[in-house]
Order: sequence, then C-alpha cells, then structure tokens
Amino acid sequence: MSTRGRQVAGTLYVLASSVCFATMAIFARMAYAAGVDVPTLLFLRFSSAAVLMWGLLLAKGLRPPRGRGLVMTLAMGAVGYAGQAFSFFTALQYASAGLVALLLYTYPAIVAILSRLVFRHPLTRLQVVAVGIALAGSVLVIGKAVDGQPLGIFFGLLAAFVYSVYILTGSRFPADVTPTASTTIITSAAAVTYACVVALHGFHPPATAAGWGAILAISVVCTVLAILFFFEGLDRIGPVKASITSTIEPVCTVILAAMLLGETVTPVRILGGALIVGAVLLLAREGAAD
Repeated sequence: MSTRGRQVAGTLYVLASSVCFATMAIFARMAYAAGVDVPTLLFLRFSSAAVLMWGLLLAKGLRPPRGRGLVMTLAMGAVGYAGQAFSFFTALQYASAGLVALLLYTYPAIVAILSRLVFRHPLTRLQVVAVGIALAGSVLVIGKAVDGQPLGIFFGLLAAFVYSVYILTGSRFPADVTPTASTTIITSAAAVTYACVVALHGFHPPATAAGWGAILAISVVCTVLAILFFFEGLDRIGPVKASITSTIEPVCTVILAAMLLGETVTPVRILGGALIVGAVLLLAREGAAD
C-alpha cells in the first residue's frame, strides 16, 4: 500500500474508533436502567471482549506479546484500562454522558504535563497555552453543569488522568507488539480484574433484553472495535494525526446524548467543549510541525 493509501486507511480507522467510543456513554445509561452495577458491567464488557479478541488472535495465527511487551499490556489492562473504565462508568452514574465525555477530553493537557514531569519533555509556549485553554474549557463545562454532581466530576477527571498514564505507557510499546495482540491482553487482564471485583461484591446482570443488548454493544462496538480500530489507525498515521482525528469523539457523544437521551446542550457547554477540542488541536498541530 502506498504512503497516501496508508494515511487514508489510518484516518478512517481512527474516525471509526472515535465513533465507536462515542456511543459508550449512551449504551452504559441503557445498561444502568436495566439494573446493572458498574463492576458487573465492566466484567461483562471485558470478559466477552477478551473471548472475541482471543478468537481473532488465533484466527490470524498471531501470538500474544512476550517479555516486556507482555508485562506492559498486562499492567495496562489490569490497572490502566480497568481503572479508567471504572472511573468513566462511575462518573456516568453521577453526571450526564455529555459532561463525562468532555471531562475525559482534558487528557491531552494532562499528557503534556506528565510528559514534562516524568519524561522531562520540554513544554513549549504553545503547549502551555493549549493546557490553559483546556483547563478554561473544563471550568466552563464544570461550572455551569446542572447535570453533574461533584462526585461525577471527580471521577470524570480521574478517568482522564488514568487514561493519560495509559497513553504514555502505550507510547513505549516494543515494536513487535501488534494491535490485535495488545488489545487481546489488555481486555483479558481487565476481565480478570473485574472478575475478582464481582466475586467480592456480587453479580448483578441486566434484568431486561435491552440491557443485555446494551452490554453486547459495549463489548463489541465500544471495546473490541473501538480499541482495535484505534491501534490499527495509530500504527498507520502515528499519535499526532490520530489525536487530531479522535477529537470527533466528544462531539459525537454530545450530539448522541442530546438526540437519544434528551440531554441539554447549553451555549456555555458548547463553548467549554470547543475550548477543550481546540486545545487538543493546538497540541497535535505543534506535534505535526516537529
């Protein structure tokens, strides 16, 4: 495939991933309405996704990561993705889907700060400006949010922080770790983590067929396809262009929440969301110029 062909394919993969991720808050609300609690939802999500990924891995004739790559993916699944997912889904119990999605998108600013503190990457003036814009956007979103309790805001921001650490860890994958293999181990490790949580706190499955349908959609669309598409796109276009493309996700979530859940989209919320997305674009644009 030509370079241009890889770029186009990579962009389409990331766009598809973003749309898949954007539907997660909607399906989660449907699952909650059917009586599912957070640990059960995440156990069902990751266990079914892991089964699907192992089937795909074996069908492709691939082997799971080894050595350093295996340790990294296990940690990313058991601690990183499991922790981010718990924070995200808990936030949805105390705040609207649109608010939680926008809070999650403070992660580019957090990544920039952690890169500076942990890896000693220099922060340029443009990056500092972008961080300020993202934080200002968060203040607008949080300060005027009538559909989010403080606990929901806390867990939304915690999800962004954990996801930032997850991204920084994933950026240091060994070259031989494929998207399919990494997704398989990450979902499997997260499934084991939540199997332990459910064993301690009880199993509360959906009480309706619609609830089971929402769980299936979260597993297939929002987990397997979303993660796999993102890693496939990341492999083709790199983290900078992937981050630019993925900014469509919160926009899709807010639109879907308004259309399907009847959530209000206020002018202040739109402005705050625009500032957050603008900060992401600034950071990504500078990276493209390096």
